[in-house]
Amino acid sequence: MFRIGAADEGEELLARLGALTAQARELAASQRSRVELAVALQRGMLPQTLPRPPGVRLAVRYSPANHGLNVGGDWYDAFDMPDGRIGLSIGDVQGHNIQAAAFMGQIRVALRALASVTGDPGELLGRTNDLLGSLDSDLFATCTFLRLDPASGVLECARAGHIPHIWATADGRSGIDNGDGGPPLGVLPGAEYPVACHRLTEGGVFVLLTDGVVEGPSLSLDDGLGQVKRLAEVTAAASLGINALANGVMKLADTVGHEDDAAVLVVGHDGTAS
Repeated sequence: MFRIGAADEGEELLARLGALTAQARELAASQRSRVELAVALQRGMLPQTLPRPPGVRLAVRYSPANHGLNVGGDWYDAFDMPDGRIGLSIGDVQGHNIQAAAFMGQIRVALRALASVTGDPGELLGRTNDLLGSLDSDLFATCTFLRLDPASGVLECARAGHIPHIWATADGRSGIDNGDGGPPLGVLPGAEYPVACHRLTEGGVFVLLTDGVVEGPSLSLDDGLGQVKRLAEVTAAASLGINALANGVMKLADTVGHEDDAAVLVVGHDGTAS
């Protein structure tokens, strides 16, 4: 009787283990499907082509955090505006899931749509912020929006809680834009976003990025931004090209000590026709 009971218990244990294994496999398959869907959403919502106005060059790099279940909502965008200028945006949605990826798409669409109503970067971020607030979502996003006039090189910039962008000129000057900005999008109704003006000169570059490139357990934000500043300065002074700069900046993402979305948008002026 003892042997029969032990055999029965063993069979029951094996049956339970089999059921648990099947449930684990089903859960893993479901989670993989969610990650694959989120990554597809991310890539599908990013621009397939970039503007090429005379003299202006754009380079982008993007690496989604699709390791395990970490799927974020970083994005970049560049598009022609109704007044002939170029709209440039980069941003980071709070959270790492399929909802963050979908929210990223809503912000990108909102910025493009509202750019037909107002081209002023500060007003554009303000209207987008109010629109996102009306959606009653728990998510929020940081963002930088630039409006570039290809003819004059004038860049107008507004930031919504996003990390600073970096600039460098062909004569060896460089800097980190630590000017005033507003709160992240979707947090404070009626928020205002100050606008700063710069000029993109021949041979110069502007670098927009998300914090996954320059900040993490192994690299502080200040150190990361400092490294990008040095890369931009060397690239502009030596005329190495915006693609080389974009590649160099993205390599920093491997040193930050965590797996996160990483996005870079580099704007350069070569002074030639497209």
